[in-house]
Amino acid sequence: MTARRRMSLIAYLKAGPNFSYPSSWRHPASALEDILTPERWEHTARALEAACFDACFFADGLGIPDLYKGSYADYVGRGGQLSLLDPMTLLPMMARVTQHLGLGVTLSTTFMPPYILARWLGSLDILSHGRAAWNVVTTARDFEARNCGLPGLPPKEQRYDMADEVLEACDALWGGWDEDALVFDRESGRFADPGKIRRADYEGRYVRTEGPLSIPRSPQVRPVLMQAGSSPRGREFAARWGEALFCTPATKEDAAAYRADIHARMDAIGRPPGHCAVLPSVTLVVGETESIAREKAAYLESLVDPELVLAASSWSVVADLSRIETPEALEAGSGNQGVAGHRDRMLQVARQHGISFAEAVRRPRALLAGTPKQIADWMEDWFTSGACDGFILPPTMLPATFEEFGRMVVPELQRRGLVRTGYAGRTLRENLRDPG
Repeated sequence: MTARRRMSLIAYLKAGPNFSYPSSWRHPASALEDILTPERWEHTARALEAACFDACFFADGLGIPDLYKGSYADYVGRGGQLSLLDPMTLLPMMARVTQHLGLGVTLSTTFMPPYILARWLGSLDILSHGRAAWNVVTTARDFEARNCGLPGLPPKEQRYDMADEVLEACDALWGGWDEDALVFDRESGRFADPGKIRRADYEGRYVRTEGPLSIPRSPQVRPVLMQAGSSPRGREFAARWGEALFCTPATKEDAAAYRADIHARMDAIGRPPGHCAVLPSVTLVVGETESIAREKAAYLESLVDPELVLAASSWSVVADLSRIETPEALEAGSGNQGVAGHRDRMLQVARQHGISFAEAVRRPRALLAGTPKQIADWMEDWFTSGACDGFILPPTMLPATFEEFGRMVVPELQRRGLVRTGYAGRTLRENLRDPG
């Protein structure tokens, strides 16, 4: 008998005041007093595990965006998606207060050598007992390159070629320890068996590492790999490596087309489609009644700062939208930078609503507002129609969004058999492939 297919749920987090909906930090229910404390993230982790989420991951970047008007003033001054703490310091704290929740971090293959990446992620996987995830990014913004000592980014295609090599090198490092390499034999004095520890000796065009890694084999060996490739080269990379894909389509049809394309690419290289969950992002507002949900959404919309929307959209499409108002101008001025997924979504929004590109970039992301039943209906429709394998859920208010979702929507999804009621696996990878 074939096991029933169930949704994967992954929470989108930022170590700062705001998530994917601009100005939501201004809402009275959005906690700010604990923003620099471990308790904020420990509480969030507990709430997500209680709601049976597969995982959470921290979106992250290496700097404060200065794309809008050539300055970071609007982005930081108006409270954009800032990283006020390094997520690698938060995830071990979150691991301590949970047993099943996957814990993901965003790290760039463009600036970080594979030995350091393998060391960090192997340690996190050991400390969490096999719950680590890596959101693999190649980085698409020059200001991050400058912060890391480079004059600008390498060419787009080269960044993905580098990423392939970084992951191959990390695999060689992680695979360098046998499971039973640590002996711990006090009587004989043998702490480890050197014969079960090997060098990586990886050498590619852009990356090389000798090894062996100093970190023993972790429960998953390789952390779960997340990715968000949208360009043709990005999709090729995602199809090869990705196990959970973060995408931002504007419509169900766009989501289904993206998923079908990823599956076709996976099939072409002999990877089973079931080894990769395609997860669109959706921002929810839950109300006890439809009118309450609409009022809550309207209040959030009333808080939106139009300048922050443009600053955030400038970060998304990697261009100064105080000067660029057409997709043609955007393409002409993008140079070596750019995130295809964000640009695609802006064009999809314009097409969906019959508006110009300039109007689309001035709109905050759409809110899905409704009762628990209405939201469950919408999620079930996307899931059962083949548009996705689950969802990435960013909060509007932290922790209120996840608490309300867990209290009101998750039980409705569980009654329909669409979401797990408990964790079947020991590791994050096991839970993603067998959602209970």
